[in-house]
Amino acid sequence: MFSCTPFPAAPSTPAPPAASRVAGPPAACPPPRPVPAFAPLRVGRSGDRLRRTLRRRRRVPAAGLAVAAAALALTGPEARASRSEPPPAPPPRPAAVRLVSAPVRIADAATVRLLRTGDRVDVVAAGGPGGFGAEAGRPRVVAAAAKVAGVPRPEPETAGAGGDGALVVLSVPRDTARELVAAGAVSRLAVTLC
Repeated sequence: MFSCTPFPAAPSTPAPPAASRVAGPPAACPPPRPVPAFAPLRVGRSGDRLRRTLRRRRRVPAAGLAVAAAALALTGPEARASRSEPPPAPPPRPAAVRLVSAPVRIADAATVRLLRTGDRVDVVAAGGPGGFGAEAGRPRVVAAAAKVAGVPRPEPETAGAGGDGALVVLSVPRDTARELVAAGAVSRLAVTLC
C-alpha cells in the first residue's frame, strides 16, 4: 500500500559524528492494518437539534407579534386614513361673544333686592304696546341666563315707592342688550332666578 522511507535529516541539523552512530537495520514501516467498518459519523447533529428547537420557540412569539401588528394596522387611525374615510369633524367651537353691561329697569323692586352680583336670571317681558291683540298679554323671555353684573342702591326718594321698579345691571351679548332696551320701552320687565 504505502512504502516507508526514512526521513532525511534536516539540513540545519549537523550530522552526528561517525563514532556515535549505531549500526542497525534501516527503519521499517509497520505492517498494514485493515480499516474496520464503521457507521458514518454525524458531527454536530445534537447541536443542530438544539438550535432548531430554539428557532421554533422564537418563531411562535414572532408570529404572535406579527398577527397583533396586522390587527392594529387594520383598526388604527392610519388604516382609516388609508381607506379614504374623512376623519370626524371636530365639534364647532362657540365664537367668542363680547359681553356688554345693560342697565334694565325691573317692574318689581322687591325682586331686585333679592339679587346679588353673579346671579343668573331670565328676563321676561309681559304686556305689549296698547294692550290689544293676541300678543299683548303673552310673556316672552328676552334674555336667558343673563349674569347680574351689579345691583345699584335705590335712590332715597324712590326707595319706598316701588312704583317705577328698580334698576339692575346685566352682563349680556350686544344683541340681547338691544332687545332688552326695546322690550323695556314698550313692556314691563320681570326676572326669574335660574
